[in-house]
Parts: sequence; structure tokens; C-alpha cells
Amino acid sequence: MRIAMISEHASPLAALGGVDAGGQNAHVAELAAALAGHGHQVRVYTRRDSLGPAEVVPMADGVDVVHVPAGPATALPKDELLPYMGEFAEWMAVDWRDQWKPDVAHAHFWMSGLAAVDAGRACGVPVVQTFHALGSVKRRYQGRADTSPPGRIACERRLGQAADRIIVQCRDEIGELLRLGVPRSRMALVPSGVNTERFGPQGAAVARTPGRSRILTVARLVERKGIEDTIRALPWVPGAELVVVGGPPVDRLHADPYARRLLALAGHCRVADRVTLAGAVPAHEMPAWYRSADVLAATPWYEPFGLTPLEAMACGVPVVATEVGGLIDTVVDGITGDLVPPRDPRALAAALRRLTGDEVRRFSYAAAAADRAAASYSWPRIAERLASVYATVADLEVAA
Repeated sequence: MRIAMISEHASPLAALGGVDAGGQNAHVAELAAALAGHGHQVRVYTRRDSLGPAEVVPMADGVDVVHVPAGPATALPKDELLPYMGEFAEWMAVDWRDQWKPDVAHAHFWMSGLAAVDAGRACGVPVVQTFHALGSVKRRYQGRADTSPPGRIACERRLGQAADRIIVQCRDEIGELLRLGVPRSRMALVPSGVNTERFGPQGAAVARTPGRSRILTVARLVERKGIEDTIRALPWVPGAELVVVGGPPVDRLHADPYARRLLALAGHCRVADRVTLAGAVPAHEMPAWYRSADVLAATPWYEPFGLTPLEAMACGVPVVATEVGGLIDTVVDGITGDLVPPRDPRALAAALRRLTGDEVRRFSYAAAAADRAAASYSWPRIAERLASVYATVADLEVAA
């Protein structure tokens, strides 16, 4: 099949760790490569945000990244891109008519969906939509801090009706979409995946602090990720250190207001000597960081899916996670990790203390976590499931 992926703000070529560069970028890059590995041709359409790269850049065998001229060729926050989606759709429709017509288009994020549906209607291309995050959920948890365009929720509701199929990444998302009026019959549940060739139990590990258990958190330095809750839990987990990977590079952490806030909180909780902010880490080094940990603490207030728990699980690391969003599906409570209520440092502390202090339980969780990641979430398996959805909406047959 020819598969067009639309990811208007999240280029698979972008360096991860920025404000708008994270899970979606990695998802699109890994999915595109996995689909190409199954013999499909993939083009990823993303907005040109600089003058540097060529219009079409090869990413891997069978995968090209196309830079769409929509709006100024400069980096913009994703919440400011809506006015350029019409231009994005028009350019893409011309490309599909004159250069490379896909069998199916898969849009990632709601603004990509708007462009994909318009171009798809103009060219007779069916559209599959993954939201990655829903405006209704973001508004519920962020309130006035939500910077989404005012019409986002209404647009997502319309997309739920216009797209040929909606890919939901977890059971929690099904309920949210039903409340938006999206028919269950239009949804297909296919989670995100993990690169089990890169993330695995065997390999190098970052050096540990002697005599201490290591709790690892991998997250952007924003309030909703719940890092403050983990710091507040640390006084009740004696003998453990907390290492936080994420945010700006370590040499620039001192200038980050939220990093300073976290360090001040650690001082207030009298655990400053047990909290380390590691800053941004190159992607190729992440497996070694996961392997260095006894447990991953993933404690967001809400989470549409959550890739870091899967990466940790693939590396054989048990996860203590808040019982929200996609984490409810990926972490099997009492088998691969423990689920706790969000924004509850005492419950979090109890789970962390029990796990860091019980080697047998920790090893049991670790083995089950690695098995679950490999059996259910490897990218080739996820790509195969999505290819089946694509074939259904495009009325094609997929080779076994």
C-alpha cells in the first residue's frame, strides 16, 4: 500500500525533548519505519518550519518525509498552526493528484485531521485519524492554562464523524469519544508501540549511586506530569534516589523555572541530596537510563497514552504509574507494576517503598513487563494491525 501520514507539527526528523517534540514524533517515526518493514510505501507530511531541509527527505528505506509549505518557514507553537491548515490541505491535495496518490491517509493529531479530510475529499483518499490527545481531556485538567484554539473540541467532534476510521490508543479514549458523539463502530483500538530491538533488558546501564535504590522518571518538565508528587513521596521511601530525565539540556536546567521549582521542593521536603535532574538525554542513551533503574515512576495527572512506561517495561523495569488514560491498559496492576491514584503522594510512596524493598516482587514484575512489551506492543505487531485497518477502509487486500 501507499500510506500518507500527516503529522503537521510533529516531524519524525525532529530532535525530541522540546515543548512540542515528544511522543507523537517518536510514534510517527517508528510506525512509518515498521510499515515500510512490512513492504508498504510511506510518506510523512509535516509542516516546513525552517528553510534548511529539502522538500522531500528520505528517512529510511520506504519512508520519505515531505515538508509542506504552510505558513512561515519558522518554528511555531502547535496551538498557533490552525490558520495554516487550509494551505496545508491544498498543497497536499495537489501533491496527491499530480505526484503521489496514496491508498490511505493516516492523520496524527486533530489539526492534521482537518488537512487530511479536506485533501482526502478532493482526491478520493480515505482517512484514518489518531488524535493522540483530546481537547476535552486537556480542557478538563488544564482549565484556563489550556492554550488550545477555542474551536478544538468542536473540530474533534466533526472529525470523529468525517474520518473513515478513528484509531483509539486505549480504552479510556473510547469513553471520551463516545461522549463527543463518535459512534463506536467507527473506532478501532490499536495502541502505540515500542521498539523492542532498541529497548530491551540486555545492554549497558548508566552508573548507579552506591547503596541506593533508583527511581527513574522520564517526562517533560511540566506540572501535569506529576513530578512534584514523586518528590513529595520520596521522604517515605528511605534509601531511594529519584532521577528525573527530561527538560532542557543539563547545562541549561538552571535557567528553567520549573526545574528550579522542583529543586526548591526537594529542598523543602529534605530530599535534595536524593533528587537529580539529568536534563535532556539523547534518544540512543535512553535504554541505558531505563536499565539503571529499579522502578520507573510515571505519575501524570492525565495521559492520553504514555510511551515511557512501555520503554521501561521493554527494558525489564517495573512501573509504578497513576491510574489514568493509557497507563491503565499498559501497566497490569500487580503483574508488571502497580497503579496508584493520581496526585496522591502517600499512595505513591507506599507503592514505591514496597517495590524497592521487595527484590522478589521487583524481579517478578520486571520479567512480566518485558514479556508483555515484546508480546503485545512491538512495532511490527502494531504496524500489522494498523495495515489491516488501512486495507479495510481502502477496500484492499493485505498480503499475509
